Amino acid sequence: MRVLVVEDNGKISASLKKGLEAEGYAVDTAVDGSTGLEMGLQDQGGYDVAILDWMLPGLTGIEVCKKWRQRGCRFPVLMLTAKDMIVDRIAGLDAGADDYLPKPFVFDELLARLRALLRRPQLAVVAGLTVGDITIDPETHSARVMGTDPQLTLKEFRLLELFLRNIGRVLTRENIVANLWGYDFDGGSNVVDVHVKNLRKKIEGLRQKAGNDHEVIETVRGVGYRFPG
Repeated sequence: MRVLVVEDNGKISASLKKGLEAEGYAVDTAVDGSTGLEMGLQDQGGYDVAILDWMLPGLTGIEVCKKWRQRGCRFPVLMLTAKDMIVDRIAGLDAGADDYLPKPFVFDELLARLRALLRRPQLAVVAGLTVGDITIDPETHSARVMGTDPQLTLKEFRLLELFLRNIGRVLTRENIVANLWGYDFDGGSNVVDVHVKNLRKKIEGLRQKAGNDHEVIETVRGVGYRFPG
């Protein structure tokens, strides 16, 4: 398994490299955002997972992750940061990270999170996936609704992709969190509901302009959401 570590703290980077190599991983390192970005783009088919620090010289971890996803990098990303507010976690995950680990961390927990990410099936890349009047391209993270760009955020795009790959199936909030965020939200969090609401508003808004009032995402009370197709 190949791991890309993007971390500007030399002590942390060296410790991660030594520890991961002792566990059998092949490790490449970068000490700034620009270098990490290029390494990920140049070898996106070779890395199995990336460990990405939030605060980096040059480009931040958030910027690097966004650019990776925009350019089609599909490897899982574990973000490390001293920031521990829920809004910061959401920002990192919305940028395309798959999991989040606050500093300081225990190495054994980092290993466990890496194993979980590597076990998780990745969504297959399918160009031009079309359902009805909606078309998405996972490689470019672009979407069209009735021929118009709905201006989706990255997380809204990934949510739409999840629905399109599960037509007619009820997705629980837990299903959605597991596929899009990869960590346990507080049970009272309404983050999933907010993202579904925003996605529904953008798609239905474009449909209504064309006289189509069909509900695009159904709410199944007490269970979750369903995209009827």
